[in-house]
Amino acid sequence: MTYLHFKALHIIFVVSWFAGLFYMPRLFVYHTEAKDKPSPEREILFAQFTKMEKLLWNAIMTPASWLALLCGGAMLYITPAWLDQDWMRLKLLFVLGLIAYHSFTHKILLELRDEKFRFTSFQLRLFNEVATIFLFSIVFLVVLKNTVDWLYGVLGLIAFAVVIMTAVRIVKRVREKKRTE
Repeated sequence: MTYLHFKALHIIFVVSWFAGLFYMPRLFVYHTEAKDKPSPEREILFAQFTKMEKLLWNAIMTPASWLALLCGGAMLYITPAWLDQDWMRLKLLFVLGLIAYHSFTHKILLELRDEKFRFTSFQLRLFNEVATIFLFSIVFLVVLKNTVDWLYGVLGLIAFAVVIMTAVRIVKRVREKKRTE
């Protein structure tokens, strides 16, 4: 296989991995919100979310992460000069952060499976945005191959996320106020 074959496979597996990283925290939000439902709805929802989370983790996220890392490693093996580039070293640092995020996602999955609700649904919504920040950082680094320009994109993304989350909180307060009136 050539570098381009590994690159194509790497992109496919990264997309699959991120699909799981984006969807899993959404399942966590719904799983957490289901705890406030009355029985038997609560038990039915817990069983369904637990099943969906397990399938997503075992069938998509974990295999895709390993295959993305293996294909990325193969590309570095074929072109070791990339390791001399500052942008690649920074990208690999972000990949380590992404692996930590992936591992923490698994920790939350296991806690929810045991009905331990350490985070609110709002906190899990915020947690969901971390994957987006990793995605932006890594893509900007790879495309621009520059260790400075990616920073502007990520800072813009963070500012945008703050605005969106503020808007979500305002809408939530308005809805709660209308319910109490």
